[in-house]
Amino acid sequence: MSSAAAWMEPSLDVDKLSHEIFSILESKFLFGYDEPKLFLSSTPATIAAAGRVRVLSIDAADGALAGAALVRLEASLRKQCGDPAARVADFFDLAAGSGAGGVLSALLFTRGPDGRPLFSAAEALRLLTKHRHRLSSGAQRKGILRGILGRSGGLFRRVFGDATLRDTLKPVLIPCYDLATAAPFVFSRADAVEADGYDFRMGEVCAATCADSLAGAAPVDMHSVDGRTRIRAVGGRLAMWNPTTVAITHVLNNRQEFPAAAGVEDLLVVSLGGADSAASPGKRPALPSAAELARIAGSAQADVVDQAVAMAFGENRATNYVRIQGHVAVPVTTAAAEAALADRGVDSALFRGRKLSERTNGEKLDLFAAELIREHDRRRKRGDAPTVAIKPSTPPSPCSSESTRWPAILLPVQELRN
Repeated sequence: MSSAAAWMEPSLDVDKLSHEIFSILESKFLFGYDEPKLFLSSTPATIAAAGRVRVLSIDAADGALAGAALVRLEASLRKQCGDPAARVADFFDLAAGSGAGGVLSALLFTRGPDGRPLFSAAEALRLLTKHRHRLSSGAQRKGILRGILGRSGGLFRRVFGDATLRDTLKPVLIPCYDLATAAPFVFSRADAVEADGYDFRMGEVCAATCADSLAGAAPVDMHSVDGRTRIRAVGGRLAMWNPTTVAITHVLNNRQEFPAAAGVEDLLVVSLGGADSAASPGKRPALPSAAELARIAGSAQADVVDQAVAMAFGENRATNYVRIQGHVAVPVTTAAAEAALADRGVDSALFRGRKLSERTNGEKLDLFAAELIREHDRRRKRGDAPTVAIKPSTPPSPCSSESTRWPAILLPVQELRN
């Protein structure tokens, strides 16, 4: 048969071929892998014997929907596992968050004085909503956190005291944009454990990822605990609105802490987005400001990341990846955010825009909670082949020891929780 005849052969599945070509490109450029077989399986991959790595990613939206989603997820985990004291951090191996998502990650994954997570999901959401009265006019447009920053970290310094990246229970990834080097910078627990020059105070990390210069916030001048690394930071949403790909790449390339993760089929990923009316189908916004253009660009980037990640998971998406995304504006109130979980979420399809999903956001979270619990139970029954091997933090320096680090902030934290 001639080459022309072969090209015209009606049995050729052009759509399948296009999908495989795109998947190969993803495997090379999105995740830094050169193994297309990881992404091209025609049937759902079996769970690896060592289990699946559990990843939480939170967008740089205003924090309302993500906070409510975390409260719902934590409540579902508690109900399904039968432990009323369970926390979100107990069921994830890594958290990545940008902007408001970075703050939520820090609140939920920083170790408290009792060795447990500093905040529950409900306490973290109450903290954000309680302090909305500090926001300036136009606060709902600027986001839930804008007014509680202050040039030196303000509330964050009260909450975290002298706690640093090393004091997180699990690996965290929180981005900002460094004006000094004109490049994105990712605060990482793994880097902080490896080198003193990459350990930063959590209060300053949160201030850095939320410092949005387009919304009027000044850059955050900060330095590592040992003073060697200096950063002039502006907000994480300018550098990385949706940090899901960074989280996945970190896991797949960090064999020391995640030895069992060979491909996306070895991951369980929860990605929490936001919602705004400007992105709603059929609505035509007025001429946007510079800040609004940045928000639109960030929201578009978040959708592209969602689409690419969903395609990379392929047929494993139904069990291994969930995206929580709203389609209407969510006011900065707990009740409104909780109500948004009863709405059908939004799914993004590559080159096909957005569409309403079949399930509500709450239903998606409940189903995925069951997957997280199954992985949690599987690990408790197996003592060999560890799924994760988190690097222990080095002993704190005398000036920031456990005995002096926490008592100064215990009372303020208790007050802020309530």
